[in-house]
Order: sequence, then structure tokens, then C-alpha cells
Amino acid sequence: MQTDTPNFEKVQLRHDWSVAEVENLFNQPFNDLMFQAQQEHRHNFDPNRVQISTLLSIKTGGCPEDCGYCPQSVHHDVDVDVHALMEMDQILNAAKTAKTNGASRFCMGAAWRYPKPRDFEKVVNIVKEVKALGMETCMTLGMLNKEQTQELKAAGLDYYNHNLDTSREFYGEIITTRTYQDRLDTLAHVRDAGMSVCCGGIVGMGESRTDRAAMLVELANLPKHPESVPINLLVKVEGTPLSEVADFDPLEFVRMIAVARILMPQSWVRLSAGRESMSDEMQALCFLAGANSMFYGDQLLTTPNPEKDKDKALFARLGIEPVKSEHKDTEHSCKGKQKHEAVLAS
Repeated sequence: MQTDTPNFEKVQLRHDWSVAEVENLFNQPFNDLMFQAQQEHRHNFDPNRVQISTLLSIKTGGCPEDCGYCPQSVHHDVDVDVHALMEMDQILNAAKTAKTNGASRFCMGAAWRYPKPRDFEKVVNIVKEVKALGMETCMTLGMLNKEQTQELKAAGLDYYNHNLDTSREFYGEIITTRTYQDRLDTLAHVRDAGMSVCCGGIVGMGESRTDRAAMLVELANLPKHPESVPINLLVKVEGTPLSEVADFDPLEFVRMIAVARILMPQSWVRLSAGRESMSDEMQALCFLAGANSMFYGDQLLTTPNPEKDKDKALFARLGIEPVKSEHKDTEHSCKGKQKHEAVLAS
């Protein structure tokens, strides 16, 4: 049995999607799309288990990038509590608390264009210490070169997060200080180093459905699908260029989850930023559409997240349990899938 994937059988994954094909998926009647996504989900995962991650901002604010959604950019007039790289003991205490509260992965984010050598040496040590706690580790530090990804891999980093954010065509409307190819280059370095890729995007920034389809096509047509695909709903922060965009249709967000599940059936599809504004009913539809990972805790970098007690109550209402690890819970996922197939066949 494979230990680096939740599946117990080999399936043919596609890497040749066209934008037109994916738009056709989006355009299906809602019930038909949900049914197709749920079939893919049940074929590859236990539908009643969700992976839990906690995210900590280990260096906040002062970022030279001009991402239109981000309150940490120096280009935007946002009141952010800027702080330098946190001390090791602060980070480890946060990781221990996250583990106690049920998180299997500890994600750390730093608002950099790219980490400088002095900071990078500290980051490598942070990875080693958090890994020693028995948790999966994930980091997002901006752009990386080949040597840096190899060092992080040697330190024990499991995942590197580097989102595409949106489509190639819409990208320039959101970010001008780095290119789409810059992002793809970092992803290639991460993959070549042997780390797992965490890569998704943000919806609700004024993009079209075609843009959303195109972003998913970029992800699904990578040589290997990202192991983790975070789908973020824009959190509108006063002082950023996107603070006044129109509210996003909740059912369109659910469609986004469903299409991501169909295109990347073996990936963990994560509910990320924006959950604080989602109703329980909307989140339940997202789980039904194939979301099986989420951030847990009351803070995502600099934006709010639902309180953990509220999440526990929702899980109890839905009969959902947390998985121990995206990598290590393989056997449980397989047994859960077999159990649910037996129920469906009876």
C-alpha cells in the first residue's frame, strides 16, 4: 500500500484538461456537479474525515510585494502589527498548543518576497524543532531557489505552500511585483527537492468564472497534482485595493470546491481563508463537494478564522472526525472508503 497518498488503488489522473472542459463542469446543474464530485471524493477518501492544520504568522508585515488582497503589503494603508521573525520558544509553544487541540500539521508563514540568508538559517532550525514534535510541517516564505528548497527538505519540511492565486490572464490585476512564472519556478524547485506541494488560489477578487477554471487547469495540468489544494475566499480588509469588491456567491464557492475535487481527485482540498464569514450550511456543502482539509484556530496570519469550539460543534453535527495526518492516515482512509462502499452496495 502506498504511504504517501490516501488511495489504496491506482487510478489514472489527468494532466491535460482544457479551460473549456472545466467551464463545462462549472456550468452543470448544481446537483449534478455535486453528485460527480461526491463520487470522486468517496472513491478516494473517507467522506467523514477532515485533516486539520493550524497556521502561525512567524513574521508579519512589511512585505515588499503588492498583492492586492494582502494587508501585510507595504504598498497598502493597513494597520498591521508588524513583527520580525518570532523566537523559537514562541513558535514551539504555538505548535504544541496546536497539536494538543487536534492539528496534525503546523503551517508557518512569513511575509517575505524571499527569505534572506540570515533569516533562512533560522527557518531551517525552526523546521527541525517543530518536526521533532511529531507534526507535519508546512511553510510559506515567498519565492525560493533550488538550493533553499533542498535545505528545507533536508531539515524535514513536509509541505511548501506557494499559491498561484488566480489565472495567468487575471494575475496582473492583482499582483505586479512578481510574475506568474516566478510562482511556477518556485513550485518546480519544491517538487524537484522532493517536498509535497500546497498550492491553490483565492476567489472573490473580481475574477470571472473562466479565470477560476483557468487557475484550476494550471494546477491540474502540473506534472504532478499538488498534494494539498487550498481554496481561499477573499477576506476584504479595509485599506487594500480589493476591500470594496462585490461579495462572492456562496454557491459559486461550493462549485469551486467541487470542480477542484473532480480535477484533482487524490489531492486534499482545503477550506482556507474566508471561513469566518461562511455559514455552517455553506461549510457543510463544501465538505459534501469534496473539501477534506481545513485550517483550525481563531487566526489565519492576519485575518480571523472561526473559533475552535465552533468548529468542533460543527464537526459533531455533521459526524466528521479529524484525520491524524495527510500522509500517515492512509490505512484509515482506505478502510473508511471500503466501509462506505459496502454501505452503498447494501
